[in-house]
Amino acid sequence: MPTTVPCQYRTGKTLGSGTYAIVKEAIHIQTGKYYACKVINKKLMEGREHMVRNEIAVLKKISSGHRNIVTLHDYFETSHNLYLCFDLCTGGELFDRICAKGNYYEADAADLVRTIMKAVQYLHDQGIVHRDLKPENLLFRTQAEEADVMIADFGLSRIMETEKLTLLTEICGTPGYMAPEIFKKTGHSKPVDIWAMGVITYFLLAGYTPFDRDSQQQEMEAIIAGDYKFEPVEYWDGVSDTAKDFVKQCLTIDPVNRPTAAGCLKHKWLADAEPHFVPRADGEPTDLLPNVKKAFNAKQLWRKAAFSIKAMNRMASLAHSHPEAALIRENLYKYKEESAREVMEDASITYMQQHSADEVEKAKKTDDISVDSATDLGSKLAKASLDEKAKRN
Repeated sequence: MPTTVPCQYRTGKTLGSGTYAIVKEAIHIQTGKYYACKVINKKLMEGREHMVRNEIAVLKKISSGHRNIVTLHDYFETSHNLYLCFDLCTGGELFDRICAKGNYYEADAADLVRTIMKAVQYLHDQGIVHRDLKPENLLFRTQAEEADVMIADFGLSRIMETEKLTLLTEICGTPGYMAPEIFKKTGHSKPVDIWAMGVITYFLLAGYTPFDRDSQQQEMEAIIAGDYKFEPVEYWDGVSDTAKDFVKQCLTIDPVNRPTAAGCLKHKWLADAEPHFVPRADGEPTDLLPNVKKAFNAKQLWRKAAFSIKAMNRMASLAHSHPEAALIRENLYKYKEESAREVMEDASITYMQQHSADEVEKAKKTDDISVDSATDLGSKLAKASLDEKAKRN
């Protein structure tokens, strides 16, 4: 039986909230060091514990291996919650950081993409596909100007056994950043991260994403068809053709022909010693920040207006079609509030058991639906909805 011991951390402030987890500060009592702690209510994970075990397995394989990837420092459980303790990144999200700058040039975007792509190359060399690369999962370690940008949130990542040439078939990720092969369920692997990097690069250069549409259905159809343009023209006049070509290479529809992370790093936009840019009349590089902020802020206002309507419609639809989904929705906030109330220093903890071979195999074979989006209540609700559709068909 696992040994129960006093918790070595005390509870700090709540930092954020996800679909089924909250993130809190955790202060190590002995050292006084601060961590970001992902707190997951066990009731929300019943029957799906392998998802957390898989995240731990991925992070144990790569933690402390690359300066631009968050490290998992500790993981344990209480009678109510699972706890995962990570680096506390205090520098904010990628795009917030850009918008706070006084200016922002194509060379800045290239530096960011180069750094992130090197971290992606490391992940792929370790046999790991992230599957949820997006600006929200790119954080800065500190507020310092030269702070490292970090890849975070490995909840959807998988360890790929290259000798078995395994292809994953789950529909997972954030819709606007998902590759065509994910939607088509033809099997996917590391190339999905390259596609996501193409979307991120487009976003970093213009302030909006290439497949942004009025509905998720239209967005999915555009992604499958590779239907995007470098428009409106005024947003792209200040971006070099070399940068546009880099985006095109990453957004190659056929994953077989998509470049690897190593191949991307050899592209002229990232590899050339001299930065690429479109000069102004005075010969200086064009400042991309005004257009990037304008596009980003306009989309945020639109999303804010549309979100509540879409979310309410989806909740009503799921509640009507699937009793389990309604029950999950009803209990979701209650369970997360329970997690938030637990005081770590008052709790007794046990360290999670190592995975058995059967559990690891279950994590590899699972075909969960794990779509993260602004209008989605999370993977459980999505799976419940799809289960209902399967019954009707």
